[in-house]
Amino acid sequence: MTRERERQERLPYPSESAEEPGPSTEDDQARSARNARTLPYSDLDPSRWRDYAGVELGSLWLFGSREKGDGHSLDYHGNFIPQIATQLLTRYSKEGDVVLDPFLGSGTTAIEAVKLGRRCIGVEIQPELVGHARAKIGAPHIDRDILVIQGDSTRKETAESVRLALKQLGRTHAQLVILHPPYWDIVHFSDDPADLSNTSSLDEFLSSFRRAAAIGHDLLEPGRFAGLVIGDKYSSRELVPLGFLTMQVMMKLGLKLKSIVVKNIEGNEIGKGKDNNLWRYRALAGGFYIFKHEYVMVFQKPG
Repeated sequence: MTRERERQERLPYPSESAEEPGPSTEDDQARSARNARTLPYSDLDPSRWRDYAGVELGSLWLFGSREKGDGHSLDYHGNFIPQIATQLLTRYSKEGDVVLDPFLGSGTTAIEAVKLGRRCIGVEIQPELVGHARAKIGAPHIDRDILVIQGDSTRKETAESVRLALKQLGRTHAQLVILHPPYWDIVHFSDDPADLSNTSSLDEFLSSFRRAAAIGHDLLEPGRFAGLVIGDKYSSRELVPLGFLTMQVMMKLGLKLKSIVVKNIEGNEIGKGKDNNLWRYRALAGGFYIFKHEYVMVFQKPG
């Protein structure tokens, strides 16, 4: 029996006959204090499971709309919804931990890291987005708790810049990696040929993604987690399963797949605007379905 298995079996679990979760009573709180267990990767205490109603534990995430405010705005067409970052940071990091985001975009992960008391190193290939993210985060956190690097996440020199940033934060490795790469060429985010959204073929996209994921793997502390947020696409009337192809890349690097979450894409037809009816026609005529989901895949680095 492995040490991890032994540790998990020592964790307190609620009785199988327990009632539906409700507010903690004074007795519950006293019992939790006696049975408290600190997870090596999270501030959550499993014995207080009743108190974590806002923590998603199922494999289907239904969010009615994108969270707005607190630094978040619909100012960039590639940012993922803050609720995903919140869930990953809450489940798989502790206060003060460092999260690495190799595809920072407009700064969603960094903003949520500030809100949750985490630190963040973000890498973004577009110089204008680097400035935009830095301005959104602002003082006192930028360059203190939040470090933003302009660079290509597939290149070794960028990895060295991240190592220097980790050293500045007093760490040698990140405690969580969140990857939200372009979904190949669905949206071209820049004119930079090194941008993953500009790769000319699926093989080139996967090869570039592998280099970025390998750097993330190397910079991730053993025993800690990585989250991959990605969706699929259609090309030449055929489904391209980007989610599962990139999942295989992550697993071939040695990361262990822990969970696959399906997250809804709310308001997808609204985003298509006047083309909504056209997309419905195309789906019906072409024998396919309009995407209403994307994946959040969770991996653990052995340690």
